[in-house]
Amino acid sequence: MVISQTPLRISFAGGGSDLSEFYRDGAGQVISSAIDKYIFVIIKERFDNNIVLNYSSKEIVEDVSEIKHELIREAMIMTGMRRGVEISTLADIPSEGSGLGSSSSLIVGLLNAMYMYQGRQVTAERLAEEACEIEIERCGRPIGKQDQYIAAFGGLRTFEFHPDGTVTNQLVELPARALWQFGSSLMLFYTYRTRNSAEILTEQKKVTRDRRKIIEGMLPLVGKIQDALLARRFDDVGYALHEGWMLKRKMASRISDSQIDELYDRALKSGALGGKIAGAGGGGFLLLYVPPVHQERVRSVMSDLFELTFLPERDGSKVIFNLRRYSFK
Repeated sequence: MVISQTPLRISFAGGGSDLSEFYRDGAGQVISSAIDKYIFVIIKERFDNNIVLNYSSKEIVEDVSEIKHELIREAMIMTGMRRGVEISTLADIPSEGSGLGSSSSLIVGLLNAMYMYQGRQVTAERLAEEACEIEIERCGRPIGKQDQYIAAFGGLRTFEFHPDGTVTNQLVELPARALWQFGSSLMLFYTYRTRNSAEILTEQKKVTRDRRKIIEGMLPLVGKIQDALLARRFDDVGYALHEGWMLKRKMASRISDSQIDELYDRALKSGALGGKIAGAGGGGFLLLYVPPVHQERVRSVMSDLFELTFLPERDGSKVIFNLRRYSFK
């Protein structure tokens, strides 16, 4: 039996530049962090040759091609798993529409667990590349590449998306205490609104070329946030988040609306320095940068929302349990 643990993520700046419609005409950049909330994948050998899947639904099939869950089906095909296994997935947060990259964390975790189940340890880069191939090319999802890479590598990193499709990354190295201090100034509130990120991202992909200058205007924020982190000027990250959110709202019609704007304004008036709706926008989690001295006041005015406490996560996807036995078939 194998269990993989794969982190979710928050993105600070550069979102949209990881779409191929953008980086094919000039490199994109993103800065993001893994967080200590996870997707778990459990794989166990079965006595028979059936494939049993447990997620928000249950499937029992005899052949991979019959699997309805497209990410699990494509991951099994890619890794060469065919029959006689039971696969279960567990998540710390709602599986759809959170804005924390859950679908990409799931596919990275599936690949990691499936390779290890077959006795193969693969690199984080390979996990990310293959997760992108499954989500973007095989399943046709209108998403970029940042989520798969931060889920595979973990940590607090900048990523650069090159015109030839390759991706490079750099760890933003902070001592453990500084990373904890920075993470303690971030707050996440669940808006109780789920949204179809595919619809928002499809609209965003269509207008990427026309609104390229908006994304280009966000790219300098990546370096600004990186410099602020390394200099431990953490409040400057909050101001940069606000600057980025003001630009991102212009990218697609459903990224924000009057309700989200009201929540954000409420937080700013109570001491938040900046923030954004996580992920594609339209709902899910609201990320805020709030100096600790103002957090109780923000928490009070946002009491109608669910607060998800978290800290940055240093590790990417990893196998946390691996019990290899002789096959009993």
